[in-house]
Amino acid sequence: MFQFLKIIASYCGRLSKLFGKPAGSGRNLKVIFNDFPGGAESFELMSRFCYNNGRTAITPSNISFLHSAAQFMEMNDSVSGTHNLLEETGKSLEEMNYWTWSELLIATKKCQDLLPFPNSTGILEKCVDSLIGRITTSGEPSPCPSTSSPDSSGVRLSCDTRSTESLKNSFSRATWWFEDLLVLSTNLVGMVFKSMVSQKFDHVIISRFLFYYQKSKCYTGTSDEKREVVETVIDMLYILDWNSVSFKSLFGILRVALNCNIRKCSRTKLESMIGSQMDQATLDNLLIPSPYGMNYLYNVNLVLRFLKAFLHGGISQVFPIQLRKVASLMDFYIAEVAPDPCLKPSKFLALAMALPDSARESYDGIYRATDMYLEVHTGLSKEEKMKICCVLNYEKLSAEACIHLSQNKNFPSKCAVQALMSQQVKLKSLLKATGKTKCYIDSSSGVSETSKQSVLYAGKLDLPTDNDKLRAHLQGMQWRVTELERVCLKMQAPMTKIMKSRVSNNRTSRSLPKLCS
Repeated sequence: MFQFLKIIASYCGRLSKLFGKPAGSGRNLKVIFNDFPGGAESFELMSRFCYNNGRTAITPSNISFLHSAAQFMEMNDSVSGTHNLLEETGKSLEEMNYWTWSELLIATKKCQDLLPFPNSTGILEKCVDSLIGRITTSGEPSPCPSTSSPDSSGVRLSCDTRSTESLKNSFSRATWWFEDLLVLSTNLVGMVFKSMVSQKFDHVIISRFLFYYQKSKCYTGTSDEKREVVETVIDMLYILDWNSVSFKSLFGILRVALNCNIRKCSRTKLESMIGSQMDQATLDNLLIPSPYGMNYLYNVNLVLRFLKAFLHGGISQVFPIQLRKVASLMDFYIAEVAPDPCLKPSKFLALAMALPDSARESYDGIYRATDMYLEVHTGLSKEEKMKICCVLNYEKLSAEACIHLSQNKNFPSKCAVQALMSQQVKLKSLLKATGKTKCYIDSSSGVSETSKQSVLYAGKLDLPTDNDKLRAHLQGMQWRVTELERVCLKMQAPMTKIMKSRVSNNRTSRSLPKLCS
């Protein structure tokens, strides 16, 4: 053993320093390296180099072990003279640009067995940079400004029209390396990702690779491996341009994440990415079962966090169309979860009031959901029912919805009064607008008859004060609204004649009949 150490010490500065210390007989020296990079395999390769008088075959499969061991054992010119392992491995690394793709991949994969030691040697960075350089020069299509969704194409197509076969070839050139990089650990994939981002690689391609990596690793991995992969992929996707990330794939990774108990920070990032594109979601996307141990059917809290992220992103202020689209989606979602007997009133209120009032042009959808909720939850008190009904904006209810509400025994009588009053305001506003168009002209125009009808309807607007008669009276109001609409349509033709006559009289300097409000 002593002779063995002497041979190695002749090439290793670290051991020669130990032998040079006056610590008694060298034959009693015991050397232990607990942190030797690469373990027994790396130590064996280094030992062969020493026993072969400084000669050994350096290949892509062992260069990472030899280089790390040489640096760890200080195998430089100061000890071994002409046989310098550190220098020889360094020269081999300089020829990395001439390696084949498979040799680069092998060398990079071997580096992950040495982590974290290779970070200090620089060999891992060189391998990763060479991989990215090879991918860039041999596959990625030339970028062209495009607004295509990552769900549809995944590749930035050139501005010229291409055939279907050309599109397939273009996509395969951009993604041919996906399968090969599956051998890398999550740590190495993280380094590859950072290098791609720093070199302004196409974010659509990067996101597609990350989803491909996640699906492949989670297919056969253990629960701990799945959790690590999902957290790593989410953290990397969060850095990318979210518009380049497939919304459909985000929900795919969400289903895995919900079963892996990932970190809260990663979960928040995923929810933020989904929430920012909430206008692209479908009802099936949102109908996510509740977590294990919860008694309600669907994960309402998760949807509320999506909405919070959506509003926090500011999309509602810039694009009101998206806001209305989300409101319509939420009306369907609330109607779907409302029949759940375990859904608490506080959760129903939170869902119905999560979006601002301006998001909805009509509250008929919320009314139908509220009706279903009250029908299932019959044990609610009057106070609780009134609180639930506060989600309704009666001014944005249709006449049909108000009629139905007035006859609906699930709602408190006060709600019927509020609905009736809102319809009264609508009728008065309509009559006021109609009254502004009335004019006194010849009886041949037919407008005076219409005006009388409008006045007649106005006289019928006095509402009864007895609450028992409100429901019946609201039905009559529906007929009046229909009649007023017919009156307005009938007035359009005479008013057109009046306006034409006014233009003609202006040209002939004739005076027009006086208009009244």
